[in-house]
Amino acid sequence: MRGMYRGVAFGLITALSLTACGSEGGSEDNPLTGDSGGGGSSLVVGSANFPENQLLAEIYAQALEGKDLKVTRKFDIGAREVYYDQIVKGGIDVFPEYNGALLSVAVDKNSTATGTEEINAELKAKLPKSVEILDSAAAEDKDSVTVTARTAKKYDLKTLADLKPVAGDLTLGAGSEFKTRTQGGVGLKKVYGVEFGKFQPLDAGAQTTLVKLLKDDKVQAANLYTTDPAIIEDKLVVLEDPKKLFSSQNVTPLVHKKAVDAKAREALNAVSAKLTTEDLLEMMKKLVNDKEDASVVAEEWLKKSGLTG
Repeated sequence: MRGMYRGVAFGLITALSLTACGSEGGSEDNPLTGDSGGGGSSLVVGSANFPENQLLAEIYAQALEGKDLKVTRKFDIGAREVYYDQIVKGGIDVFPEYNGALLSVAVDKNSTATGTEEINAELKAKLPKSVEILDSAAAEDKDSVTVTARTAKKYDLKTLADLKPVAGDLTLGAGSEFKTRTQGGVGLKKVYGVEFGKFQPLDAGAQTTLVKLLKDDKVQAANLYTTDPAIIEDKLVVLEDPKKLFSSQNVTPLVHKKAVDAKAREALNAVSAKLTTEDLLEMMKKLVNDKEDASVVAEEWLKKSGLTG
């Protein structure tokens, strides 16, 4: 899952932690914000160090500001090993998380939950008492097996199950680790009976290369992330996963309880009620392909969704 890749930069923890903890006028309980609670203090909205998460954090920040709440932005903090501890301790008040990765990476590495409701139920039961998740959005950024429209039509592919009779004639392109993962090649065989004839390994995160190989028919299926702008741009087909091999990765606000009052919760839950994967795809296209500023993309989406004036 994508969240796994984002959590590996452990070697940077010490330096990044110093950055994440640095602030002006903070208190011992909440070093970045001073007083906790809605009051007159500023809510600290954090983000990880990749564009999509920074965009989501900007959406949260502007939604809160739209309710006349003060916001301090602490973006580009680093990996989950850095920022998660800061949320638990109260150094960050609001953070855009991915529920499946949050559970399996930070909360319970042995969890086998895959569906949104199951994952969220475990998070609510197992998260430290100082933090909680709010409503999850329909929007997800997760692993997929994706094909071109041409390949989908040729083999009548709509779901992962449809691959079973034809996969032996096809090549799957993916990060090298995908082949041996339960949520990867191992699971495809176990859950769907799908075993590809060939496997083309690439470095993790080589999405641009994968898309090119897919379009050139050098591979006929690829492990793409569901918010990759190429899915829209090149009219690619993400095969449905009815048996939930790939765990849900819903965008979900993780908050420090004491810092977030009812007004803030309402604003964040309103974002979750509107945000879809299609929205994320469109926004990532503007951010990555069109090089638009994240604050502008966030503002446009909030207005379009009726969440700000």
